[in-house]
Amino acid sequence: MWERFSYYGMRALLVLYMTKYLLLKGRPENVAGLAALKRTLETVFGPLDIQPFSSQIYGLYTALVYLTPIFGGLLADRVLGRRRTIIIGAGTMAVGHFMMAFEHLFLPAMLLLILGNGAFKPNISVQVGDLYAPGDSRRDRAFSIFYVGINLGAFLAPLVCGTLGEEVGWHYGFAAAGIGMTIGLVIYLAAAPHLPPSDPPHPGVRAALSPTETHRLAALAVLFLPVTLFWAVYEQQGNTIALWADDFTDRTVPLTGFQVPATWFQAFNPLMIFAFTPPLLALWAYQSRRGSEPSTISKMALGCLGLALANATLIAAAWYAGSEKASWLWLFLYFIVLTIGELYISPIGLSLVSQVAPARYLSVTMGAWLATSFVGNFAAGWLGSFWSSMDKMHFFALMTAIALLASGAIFACRRSLQSVLDTCEQVR
Repeated sequence: MWERFSYYGMRALLVLYMTKYLLLKGRPENVAGLAALKRTLETVFGPLDIQPFSSQIYGLYTALVYLTPIFGGLLADRVLGRRRTIIIGAGTMAVGHFMMAFEHLFLPAMLLLILGNGAFKPNISVQVGDLYAPGDSRRDRAFSIFYVGINLGAFLAPLVCGTLGEEVGWHYGFAAAGIGMTIGLVIYLAAAPHLPPSDPPHPGVRAALSPTETHRLAALAVLFLPVTLFWAVYEQQGNTIALWADDFTDRTVPLTGFQVPATWFQAFNPLMIFAFTPPLLALWAYQSRRGSEPSTISKMALGCLGLALANATLIAAAWYAGSEKASWLWLFLYFIVLTIGELYISPIGLSLVSQVAPARYLSVTMGAWLATSFVGNFAAGWLGSFWSSMDKMHFFALMTAIALLASGAIFACRRSLQSVLDTCEQVR
C-alpha cells in the first residue's frame, strides 16, 4: 500500500509539475542532465515543446520503472533472495522521493526511483504467490484482494501528495511520497515473521527448460504484445488524462462552487477498485460454481475491451462538449469502465505468471511480465506527445482503436493459449 502511495503520488504530480512549473516557470537549465536528455529525445522525435517533452519524460520514466524488474528479479533469484532485494528497493525509492524535493536533482532522483522500483515490484508480487500451493484455485482471487490493498495507497496518493503539490508546493507533495515509502519499509521489516518462508537465491542457475516449461513461457510470450498495447493506452491516466482533467474538464461541484483539484481525479480509479472488486469476486465465484467462469485468457481479452469502451466515452465527451469544457461526470464514467477492464487483466496477469512460471525463474519471469509495461509506458509517452497537436476526439479514437486491437488479438488465440496453460497446470 505505501509503495503504491509513493509511486502514484509521484505519478499524479509529474506531468503537471513539469508543464506548469519546472519547464515553464522553474529553472530547467539548472536541472542536472535535462538539456542533454532533451537533445537526445529531439534527435529521435524532432523539436519538442513543453507538453511533448513532458510526455516523453513521463513515458520514459514509467517505462523504465517496468523494465528494471527484470534485473530486480535476477538479483533476487541469483544473488540476494526476495526479502533482501525488496528491502534494498524500498530504501532506494524512499531516498529518490526525498531527492525530488530539490529541482536540480530531478533526473538523478528519478533514476533512483526507477532502480528501487525494479528491485521491489517483481519480488513483492511473487511473495503473494508464495502463500499458495501450486494449483490452488484461490490464487486469482488472492491477487485481486492484493490488488485492492495496493490500490488503497494509489487512492490516498492523489488526495495527499496531489493536494500538497498543487495547493502548498510541488516539493511538499514529493516529500510526502518519500514519507509514505519510509513507512512502508518500516512495516515490511516489522512484519518479517509473517512473510512466506525464506527464499535463498539460486546462484548460477543454468538448468535447461523442460518442454512443459517452454510451452508455459511461450504461452506467456504470445500475450506480451496485446498486454503491451493495453498499457500504452491505460497509462494515459497520468499523462493526457491528467491534462484533460486540468484543461478541458469543468471541475466545479454543483451548488458549492468548489473546484476539484485536477490531481484528485487520479484517485477515481483506485477508489473504484475498492468498490468493484468484492462484487466481481462474488460474480466469479458464482460463475465458477455454475461452470461458467471465463477462463484466465478470456478475462484478459475482456479487460482490453473494457479499456476500449472507456476511451470511447471520452470520444463522446469531446463531441458533446464541443468548444466548451466537458462535465467531470464524463471522466467519472471513463474511470468506471476503465476500472472494470483493469480488474479483468492486471491482477489476473500477475496470478497467471505466479501460476505457470518455472519456480527457479519465478522472480525474473515476473520481471519480464512487468516489462510489458516498459514498452507500453514508453509508447504511452510517445502517443501522449501528439496530445497538443491532435483534435481530442481523434486522439481518444486512436486510443480506442489500439485497445480494440489488443482485445481482438487475445480473443483470436484464447483457445490455443488456454489449452496450453491448462495442460501445464495438470502437469504441475
